[in-house]
Amino acid sequence: MNSTDPVSAAAALRRSHLRGWILLGGAVWLATIALAWWLASRHAAPTLHSVASELHDRSAELDQQQAALKDLRQQVATLRRSDQISRNANLELQSTLADREEEISGLRADVDFYERLVGSTGQRQGLRVHEARFQPEAGGAWHYTVTLTQNLNRGAISKGQMRLVVDGVRAGKLMTVKWDDLQQQANAPGKPFSFRYFQQIEDNVMLPPGFAPQRVRVSLSGSGSPVEQSFPWNAPKP
Repeated sequence: MNSTDPVSAAAALRRSHLRGWILLGGAVWLATIALAWWLASRHAAPTLHSVASELHDRSAELDQQQAALKDLRQQVATLRRSDQISRNANLELQSTLADREEEISGLRADVDFYERLVGSTGQRQGLRVHEARFQPEAGGAWHYTVTLTQNLNRGAISKGQMRLVVDGVRAGKLMTVKWDDLQQQANAPGKPFSFRYFQQIEDNVMLPPGFAPQRVRVSLSGSGSPVEQSFPWNAPKP
């Protein structure tokens, strides 16, 4: 006949109670985790939605700011172009006014010249050189304009030839460049003239390298008495 050991029965009962508590604790732990996850998801969802909304708002604001910046840059570029156009127009206008004033001054000088030449109060003079002007040209050439006049005999025509001689300095020494050298031609003929009141003779001459002109002498020869007049060299530097 079998009999139950009281000690073994008590140990078995304790183990049974321990397993029950373990299972109950595990169930409570799982329930706690589930509750925490549910609460976290409830709170996290609105937070993520809020962040997404804020991000969208900031992105839209950035797009607006970039568009405004682009518009401002365009306005600045437009104003700069407008300002440059205005400046250019103003400079062009000033240049035009200066040219017109110079033309008017030249016309007034021409009117005074003509009045003295053909006017009733003008001084009567025979064949003479009114002026000699020089302008630098490319290649070292000089373009001259010599104006000849006469109003002593209004019915007569003055005819003849004109020649130039230029005095100056080269290598520290006085030097005269004669007509043949100016024309770079031996026995160069003079420039012919034929006029009743005045005539302008224009052409080019060449000066030697290193030569500094100081004075030009104009000689006229023809049917009347020869004429020679000197003028200071006041042409602009080339």
